[in-house]
Amino acid sequence: MDPVVTCAPPASASLEVAGLAYAYPDGHQALFGVDLRIDRGERVALLGPNGAGKTTLVLHLNGILTAGAGTVTVAGLPVGKRHMAEIRRKVGIVFQDPDDQLFMPTVREDVAFGPAAAGMRGPELEARVRKALGQVGMEEYADRPPHHLSFGQRRRVAVATVLAMEPEILVLDEPSSNLDPASRRELADILRSLDVTVLMVTHDLPYALELCPRALVLSEGVIAADGPTGDLLADGNLMSSHRLELPFGFDPKSVRGKV
Repeated sequence: MDPVVTCAPPASASLEVAGLAYAYPDGHQALFGVDLRIDRGERVALLGPNGAGKTTLVLHLNGILTAGAGTVTVAGLPVGKRHMAEIRRKVGIVFQDPDDQLFMPTVREDVAFGPAAAGMRGPELEARVRKALGQVGMEEYADRPPHHLSFGQRRRVAVATVLAMEPEILVLDEPSSNLDPASRRELADILRSLDVTVLMVTHDLPYALELCPRALVLSEGVIAADGPTGDLLADGNLMSSHRLELPFGFDPKSVRGKV
């Protein structure tokens, strides 16, 4: 008797984008038909030159912008008015400048703001705040004013404010910008430890290689390449044709296999 062969079910998708096109009111066409899928638990870098459409794409993920054509689906839910509250809980965006996210008198209050606005109260809220601060190593700073923290610490608190909502997808906009080497390493360790899907928008190509096994290149409003980050960064023709440049002397082949 032949052995029974079983096929593993396909991984569930955190994010599916199909034929996404968008033009701004002034007529500028930013996206021309973006197709991508990110499975649950993946860490994916979104790369591309300035003006490629990266920010426009990200703003579609939680409904800030509405597609002119095509669809965006988060954890099986189509992005649209019907599911907007749940979509915005599932897609957490960490801005490039943490001061855009931190506005309460203390770290604890900043991290509690989102869950409290969603109706959470009492011990459940306190536990959620403790967990989020613990995930980023900032528990001991809970009662400090955010503006008394270093830039790297504020960025970690900004991540915690998003984690407190227990998102499906964590979207990071230039997470390594303005960080010193120690803060950069600490944030990388935190991101590796999280059990969440990560989409990292960055011009920091070594950081993308360090953290994300897979990368997407968005160029002129379409996905121009999708594959292992090291392979894409080692493709000189691909890099030059989409205005992507590695730091002088950096060899992506030297760090492959370490992600």
